Amino acid sequence: MQTIRRAVIPAAGIGSRLLPLTKAIPKEMLPVGDRPVIEHTVRELVDSGITDITIVISGGKDLIQQHFRPNPALVEQLRADGKDAYAKAVEDVAELALTGHITYLDQQGPYGNGTPVLNAARGVGDEPMLVLWPDDVFVAPVPRAQQLIAAYEKTGCPVLALMPMDREDSRRYGVPQVQEDLGGGLLRISRLLEKPEPQEAPSEFAAIGGYVVTPEIVEEIQKLTTAWEQHHAGEIYLTDAINNYAATRAVYGQVIAGRWYDTGNPVDYLVAQFASALADPEYGPVLRELARETEAPDAAGDR
Repeated sequence: MQTIRRAVIPAAGIGSRLLPLTKAIPKEMLPVGDRPVIEHTVRELVDSGITDITIVISGGKDLIQQHFRPNPALVEQLRADGKDAYAKAVEDVAELALTGHITYLDQQGPYGNGTPVLNAARGVGDEPMLVLWPDDVFVAPVPRAQQLIAAYEKTGCPVLALMPMDREDSRRYGVPQVQEDLGGGLLRISRLLEKPEPQEAPSEFAAIGGYVVTPEIVEEIQKLTTAWEQHHAGEIYLTDAINNYAATRAVYGQVIAGRWYDTGNPVDYLVAQFASALADPEYGPVLRELARETEAPDAAGDR
């Protein structure tokens, strides 16, 4: 079985759910805590042993490259000003990019989240790879990426990241049909139903932003793309490729141990920001005090 050492981060989307905030700033560069959200994803991959990261981008995403690019002049200026901690932080980001061997690729092809995977796969060869969305932040003792790799090493098959969900939230997610529970959060699944009504949801798990994609899944994406080239109808979805594969072969889901924050819409982005700040030893007490002050008039009014 091949070791997973490559990963793809699709980052070509326009972030329409966060407009006008994302009109000039890529959604991947919005801050969560003291770093942009895509840096959380890159750090997770590097901490999980990934040594080759491809970020698939589109026009207007230059800030992503600028963020990870070394900036010796800035570091020199910071050190000259006695701001060594800031200089170290800037150097750490550049070192992260070096360790993860980040490369960039312009997305080309039909709309849909399967296209960036296919674009990147052409440079990967016959290897499995991780695919992580750049607007997800996971807080977990063991990184989500590492949990997915462990599931792949047990099964040798494609793996999806799953989280428990309330059934009434099924309209927001792809929901797997569970065929077998192997214990430890590892489930064999037979298909994904995209955003079903609660009464039609086949389980109480949601497929979230994380996959181990094997070469066979890439082949399924290629088939969908070839069909699209004949008719130019619809979009290319990774879910469709996984379902086509799962019709005859094994696919697994790994329930991720940890807390998931989705930053792709305004409310969840604010929750991620707030949670990150609360966990910070400097900012947390300030926010808790602000919350108490804000609630105090309402409490007095209730009496």
